[in-house]
Amino acid sequence: MSKTPIISRQTLTGAVTEALRTRILNGELPDGSQLRQEALSLEFGVSRVPVREALRQLEAEGLIQIFDHKGAIVTQFSLSDIKELLDIRVMVECDLISRATQAKQPGAFDEAEKLLQQFEEALKKQDIGLWGRLNAQFHMALYRPAGRPHSMALVESLLNKTERYTRMQILYADFSEQALQEHRNLLAFCKQGDAAKATSYLKEHILDAEKALESFFEQRQHS
Repeated sequence: MSKTPIISRQTLTGAVTEALRTRILNGELPDGSQLRQEALSLEFGVSRVPVREALRQLEAEGLIQIFDHKGAIVTQFSLSDIKELLDIRVMVECDLISRATQAKQPGAFDEAEKLLQQFEEALKKQDIGLWGRLNAQFHMALYRPAGRPHSMALVESLLNKTERYTRMQILYADFSEQALQEHRNLLAFCKQGDAAKATSYLKEHILDAEKALESFFEQRQHS
């Protein structure tokens, strides 16, 4: 008789972390939602230990905040917060894409091209959950040839923090076709090895997203 494989605490923690991260980024757990360890333990059928570790990981990613008396709360960013995060993205990501494009590695952007095709399919299907993941993966694939792991880790954190707002922008601001075309153009500049154009275009791409989000927030405040 074969033994049932033992699921490690790390595996449980990873599964809980991924499930909660997905809910936050999808908007199922909106800004300000309270996450209770006891309720999550019962829901996932695990002890409080992997739940607690998952919440710590999400706090490190900036997706939740943990308070002594309130417990865990889904982070609520103001427009000013989001603009600051996007401004940091401009600085770090423009440096990365310049380095990645100048590296001129054979097939360096093949992964990004495949992800862009998947992104297009997700837009056609209106798969909101997949949009954000593919958007983040596409950007990361563009920067990977730069060979800067610490900068990449920072970008991943920034993308996690802003991803749900990017989805709101694409969904509610009718930004899907523009986002797709901008991604196509960005990839083309990278494949051409034109670091200057890729860098300039990426800056404009992120700042356009910032303007669209600012407009969205203003409309929501007046609705």
